[in-house]
Amino acid sequence: MKFTVDSAVLTDSVNWVSRSLSTRPIMTALLGIVIDAQKDITLSASDLETSAKSSFNADAKEIGRVLVPGRLLSEISKNLPNKPVSFTLDGTRVLVTAGSAKFTLPTLPINEYPNLPTLPETSGNITSDLFATAVNQVAIAAGRDDSLPTLTGIHVDINKESITLAATDRYRLAVREIKWTPNDPEITTSALLRARTLADAARTIANTKSISLAIAPTSSNERLIGFSSEAKSMTSRQLDGTFPQYRHLLPAEGIATAVIEVSKLLDSVRRVALVTDKTVPLRLKFKDGTLQLEAGTGDDAQATEELEIAYEGEAIDIAFNPTFLTDGLNALGTTYVNIAFTGSNKPAMLSGKNKIDGETDSSYRYLLMPMRYAS
Repeated sequence: MKFTVDSAVLTDSVNWVSRSLSTRPIMTALLGIVIDAQKDITLSASDLETSAKSSFNADAKEIGRVLVPGRLLSEISKNLPNKPVSFTLDGTRVLVTAGSAKFTLPTLPINEYPNLPTLPETSGNITSDLFATAVNQVAIAAGRDDSLPTLTGIHVDINKESITLAATDRYRLAVREIKWTPNDPEITTSALLRARTLADAARTIANTKSISLAIAPTSSNERLIGFSSEAKSMTSRQLDGTFPQYRHLLPAEGIATAVIEVSKLLDSVRRVALVTDKTVPLRLKFKDGTLQLEAGTGDDAQATEELEIAYEGEAIDIAFNPTFLTDGLNALGTTYVNIAFTGSNKPAMLSGKNKIDGETDSSYRYLLMPMRYAS
């Protein structure tokens, strides 16, 4: 094996596949990245749950296939000088050279490396930046507790030309609806994927024009979902378990509505929350065109701030986790937030508005549970 590649191309490919490297492998081979030098060069990695591949053109002098330590190759590729990088297999070693920088990598037993799953047949296509934005908007609400694996996922519900993404950690719920172009206009299916996997894929693929989505049929034993764009692809096994029924939680109407400029509300929340721990409630009092924010009680440090807002409906006295509130506001991507209330002790729903008197964008909804606070 012998080839030369541009350092930026190498780094991009290694970054993509290294996301699928196993941190706790059941076999040593899963610590490695496969380098397969044929007409094109293909890198691949897997932790048996997620597998990633990336191909690129290179000046190949000799073909070959080797397995090298993945984390080491990742660190080396990030720190190489901006010069052409040459790879040469020399016995059981791979020589990596870029300018005056030279590295020698050991090889791992390639015969022990498992066969990676085949990407399912493409189900349709979607604009990359739209998909990446949608994933990031819902991933913030996914659980972090691996003892509740179902809640660490993003539920993907496909109904013809519409895809609905949803995630919840029981304290908040994020739902985003987007359009795509399915190969079968009557397709209806669903999948539950690890939020971390989906978010990693979305971040990297966002720089491309479009991605292909591939979902294995429910009759398949593999239960895979795949993403591909240009020369990159990823497959991931779906999570076991049933995602909670969430649609009935989204309120159809409320008793009060506030419209606030997102940047001003974010600044106020951050200032007032300075006096307290991130998990201690931030109290918000809505009435008569004003919002009063309060944090801290008793002998502790305290802070208050008042904002003029557009408000309609009953007075509401409610408290939120300030971090969760900030997450939702940041995810909106609009100038204004529309907060709909059904009660002081019931969840509030955040959605976006580009103009204070414009239409509410219901394609993204962020439902936030209230917290108890000391009187």
